[in-house]
Amino acid sequence: MREDGPRLGAAQLGAELGERATLVQFSSAFCQPCRATRRTLADVAAMVAGVAHVEIDAEEHLALVRALDIRATPTVLVLDRAGRIVRRAAGQPRRADVIAALGEAV
Repeated sequence: MREDGPRLGAAQLGAELGERATLVQFSSAFCQPCRATRRTLADVAAMVAGVAHVEIDAEEHLALVRALDIRATPTVLVLDRAGRIVRRAAGQPRRADVIAALGEAV
């Protein structure tokens, strides 16, 4: 798990972090894979206690998109309980990959 790098919190995300981990999804309005990603991340967050799912509209949060070098939607960040980014992936994730990535955060 990475100990350096930026930490994200409720102020940047517009929502509280999960007790154990947070799945942050950057989406855009016309992104078809973003809808499927939303369902996958919401399902995993509902399955795993202490995990939150936060979806951020990339177009409405350009400063954060630039600061985190988000280049495509969907992009998913997995944060540990302190808000450190432990995994990052662009594109529609598979449920098994999300669960595996959570293993690094909790």
